[in-house]
Amino acid sequence: MTELGYSIYFAQGGDIGSSVSTWLARLYPQAVRALHLNFISGSFQPPLTESERPLSAADTEWLAARTRWAEREGGYSHAQSTTPQTLAYALTDSPVGLAGWLLEEFFAWSDGDNELTQRFELDELLTNVSVYWFSGNVASTLRMYEENSRQPLRFDSGERIIPPLSYARFPKEIVNPPREWAERLFNVARWTEMPVGGHFAALEQPRALAIDIHDAFSSL
Repeated sequence: MTELGYSIYFAQGGDIGSSVSTWLARLYPQAVRALHLNFISGSFQPPLTESERPLSAADTEWLAARTRWAEREGGYSHAQSTTPQTLAYALTDSPVGLAGWLLEEFFAWSDGDNELTQRFELDELLTNVSVYWFSGNVASTLRMYEENSRQPLRFDSGERIIPPLSYARFPKEIVNPPREWAERLFNVARWTEMPVGGHFAALEQPRALAIDIHDAFSSL
């Protein structure tokens, strides 16, 4: 951003982008004017020492829900974090295997009924799979999980993310912490309960997400 000529800027992200934006705010709080996130990483862990305030009922419920989700739905993440190269050989060898690996998450993590094409256009889905297939680049997206697992978003006692946070909470997001969990570390300035949408908010609900980003940043 500095090389592009920007000394102060906003940061926004979902999925991996939420971690990138959070790291920017953590490392360069003087440059990041504010954050807007529509996802908080599952590895996000505020300090929980005896000097911190006790866990609330909502915090406890959230931690249990996160554990249940990881046990039920987190197999992809465990595989990509531990044996990414083995999986990469399989997915670069079979377009059907690649499509199955990717589209299962589009189905499971999105808001809607039991038909995948009720949530996304078929061409959108095929385009997404094609980007991975024709570039032959799926290995790097898998290895990112292994590399990120070495440095998760864990924070020490007394740490804070200084730039104000605006959060768009989509109801079918895969892991959806309560506001008080985020407030343990973030300076939460705005918290929007979005009416519909899931993990792929920018694809599922682009207009609603764009409006919330605009409203959050324009107020600052």
